[in-house]
Amino acid sequence: MNAFPDGRPGLPEPDDGQSFYAKHVKVYPREVDGRFDRLRRTAVFVLLGLFYLVPWFRWDGRQAVLFDLPARKFWIFGLVLWPQDFIYLTWLLIVLGLSLFFFTALAGRLWCGYACPQTVWTEVFVWIEAAIEGDRAKRMKLDKAPWTAGKLWRKSLKQVVWILFSLWTGLSFVGFFAPIGQLTHTLLAMELGGWALFWTLFYGAATYANAGFMREQVCLYMCPYARFQSAMFDRDTLIITYDEKRGEPRGARARTVDPRARGLGDCVDCTVCVQVCPTGIDIRKGLQYECIACAACIDACDSVMDRVGYPRGLIRYTTQNTLDGRAKHVVRPRTIVYATLLTIIFGVGLTGLLTRKTIALDVIRDRGALYRETSHDETENVYFLRILNKDQQPHTYRLAVEGLDGIHLDGEPPAWHVDGGEVYSVAVRVEVPRHLHGGHDIRFILTDVDQPGRAVKEKARFIAPP
Repeated sequence: MNAFPDGRPGLPEPDDGQSFYAKHVKVYPREVDGRFDRLRRTAVFVLLGLFYLVPWFRWDGRQAVLFDLPARKFWIFGLVLWPQDFIYLTWLLIVLGLSLFFFTALAGRLWCGYACPQTVWTEVFVWIEAAIEGDRAKRMKLDKAPWTAGKLWRKSLKQVVWILFSLWTGLSFVGFFAPIGQLTHTLLAMELGGWALFWTLFYGAATYANAGFMREQVCLYMCPYARFQSAMFDRDTLIITYDEKRGEPRGARARTVDPRARGLGDCVDCTVCVQVCPTGIDIRKGLQYECIACAACIDACDSVMDRVGYPRGLIRYTTQNTLDGRAKHVVRPRTIVYATLLTIIFGVGLTGLLTRKTIALDVIRDRGALYRETSHDETENVYFLRILNKDQQPHTYRLAVEGLDGIHLDGEPPAWHVDGGEVYSVAVRVEVPRHLHGGHDIRFILTDVDQPGRAVKEKARFIAPP
């Protein structure tokens, strides 16, 4: 035994081969059928369908959803977002964060059980594995069996299908940032390279490792959500729980035996709820942070209760207050605050997005010279303008300036034809009477000639002699 310097006994020295860390035990989730399983499968098909098919949708002759980073344009069906619209990305992240808080406070880890990418892709990888290697019992038996030609064939075929599916996933991911048709053409021609190849392989490898091998370990050790979810729970949050009062004491019994006469609860201790759990926990031990709320244990337990003739609901969605015999409160201060904030922020952001101006104007004052005195008794400043037409149609814009008596642009009020999506740069001269001195605030006004109601104003600073 080790000892501290002052002589106090320390930790015992481990024997040879002894470890203080438990070895990982592979989880073999058992297949289950039920209403929650069907709901989860529906969510998988819908979410993966959107992921793999949306890049192929066309809109006005182009890819409907394309985040074109080199061109700094985000195409979302009929909407085009520019770097100047970055505020809407912040708005979207805030809405998603508040939605997570709201639905977690209301109904627990719905995100983890039905919509998390780790859950969705793991489901697909398990389906592939079951289709090739068989059900839970066959997979366990195959892993324990010695290597034979049959085992090598099944294991190799599974890996090949996993790899192909992962590469398709990586290519679909890159297809949101580069034209998917062009990517597919270059891939078939074996000419895919550069960043497209890197991110296809990187995202494909991440999918292969996370969903194929790590699986529940991502949820148990890597995902931070499991660690802070308790901060969003209260006694009125819907959680998956085992009704201990009804189920205990558990024990096996014949179907014809009255459990009350034997002093038993409704739990027959079949452990099916443990076998179907994708993270390998026993829900009968109470709420655990490893539970992803997939509700597979509810479907499994309900099917067992049906077979033995007991009422369903031994494992169910409920609240702690309900289990304790108190009334549950779906509408409570926490959910009211989350719902109110979510509604306000979503409404304000959506209104801003739908009413945003399709004209952007940047004004940069020439820093090479403070001012210039002209021959016709005026003071002149030079400004560089960048006009962005966020619309997909060309527009003609006319410029004006205001803010000082006698202020005007040099020459006739200029007008420029700017194509859809074009950034137009131009220099203009602004003049004021020479009797004005010091610095003054002015405003540039850019107006759409065809639609005068569409205009944008931008402030600037005019410098005159002191």
